[in-house]
Amino acid sequence: MAQLIREIGKSGVSASAIGLGTWAMGGWMWGGHDDANSIKAIQASVDAGITMIDTAPAYGLGRAEELVGKAVEGRRDQVVIATKCGMVWDTDKGNYFVDEHDKKIHRYLGAESVRAELETSLKRLRTDYIDLYITHWQDPTTPISETMGVLEDLKREGKIRAIGISNVNADEMAQYLASGQLDCIQECYNMLERKLEDQLVPMCLENNVAVLSYSSMALGLLSGKIGPDRVFEGDDLRRENPKFSVENRQRIADFMKVLQPIAEAHNVEPGQVVIAWTIAQPGITFSLCGARNPAQAIENARAGEITLSTDELTVIDSAIEAHLGPVARAA
Repeated sequence: MAQLIREIGKSGVSASAIGLGTWAMGGWMWGGHDDANSIKAIQASVDAGITMIDTAPAYGLGRAEELVGKAVEGRRDQVVIATKCGMVWDTDKGNYFVDEHDKKIHRYLGAESVRAELETSLKRLRTDYIDLYITHWQDPTTPISETMGVLEDLKREGKIRAIGISNVNADEMAQYLASGQLDCIQECYNMLERKLEDQLVPMCLENNVAVLSYSSMALGLLSGKIGPDRVFEGDDLRRENPKFSVENRQRIADFMKVLQPIAEAHNVEPGQVVIAWTIAQPGITFSLCGARNPAQAIENARAGEITLSTDELTVIDSAIEAHLGPVARAA
């Protein structure tokens, strides 16, 4: 069965509704990395019909982009590459955001920096254009009109094909819309975190802007494979995350039991049902799913071939209310 294909807003660029996210491949905040397996996971995704590959310079200070570039070399025409700008470690302009390894990351979206970042990303990705270029985090020191201006210039020059924004509020999105053609927003969205539905999804539906959801499986919590006994090690960001408390993981395990019959009916795992539910939600165009090996990549791709019935969606929504209700509207 073929993958579900959807358009990125009004850009004319289309991609698979299931996308491969490469944050974990960068090795930062995920407890290490395995470059060989990462490259195999990317290639397995493409083999399985996944065309959307999402990455960013900040994922391992360029490591993830380099891995994507290696993995798709010779197959560039088969993929839609999304990468980002605005998290930089070569300047103290903008505003300080976070430390990554020995670098201080600043949020900066000045026009000259966006251009410089793009050129560096093109080299790492071994390509001469980016399909979807996204502002990773917003920079309060640079006018949005300036950032959107340079993005539209890059689009006219053929260096990018579509414009996206990430981690925004409704006011920031309105400013982007007023400054040019916005094609996509990339935001956290899953069964546990649905704040996106309140303001941003309606704005996207009204303005024909695609929604690319990240953390669709809540950092793996909704995969059905992280039980109450799992131990997180090293710099894994889930170690201190309250959503990964033993009590909450037990609640998720109980929820997954409700999904089991639906999964069996489609000959898939419960985690794949979670992904299929995500892209069935109004306004949610794409769902990013991480993978660190070929098996995970193939499993995620299979979710893009599932069509959940109205009755199945009703059962899932009832289970969400019963098991996840107090969390589902958390910010």
